[in-house]
Amino acid sequence: MRNLFTGILCGLTFGVFAQEKGVVAVVKDPMIDSLIAKRIALNMKSAVSVPEVSVGKPGKTIVSQMGFRVQIFYGSDRREAFGEQSKFNSLYPELNTYVIYKEPNYYVRVGDFRTRLEAQRLMNELRGTFPTLFIFREKINAPILNYSSE
Repeated sequence: MRNLFTGILCGLTFGVFAQEKGVVAVVKDPMIDSLIAKRIALNMKSAVSVPEVSVGKPGKTIVSQMGFRVQIFYGSDRREAFGEQSKFNSLYPELNTYVIYKEPNYYVRVGDFRTRLEAQRLMNELRGTFPTLFIFREKINAPILNYSSE
């Protein structure tokens, strides 16, 4: 009998603390709706045109697409990574270099190659200077092709 009384009392207390359904008021800046609309418009444009186009330096358009880069260094020492980058920049100033940090290592990758063959040529050329070389497929800033009528 005591257990029954305790159960009924607990059931009534849960009913007292139950919340009522209410109305949620969302307070936001009106610019959020315009930003969402712009984002949807940009996504629709990139779905229509295959390569993504982003503006880099003034007057130059950078086309992003999948390509290849050669990794010349990986390790946990930041100074060593930037040292390898400057060493490569002094040897090949015309090629872009990228330092990527993924905890706990730094990766130095070079070049923006459309084909694996181009990356392989650079890798063969660098084999004596840099001991650990790998080719990675990733999103690159594709170089602008020069078409001539020859």
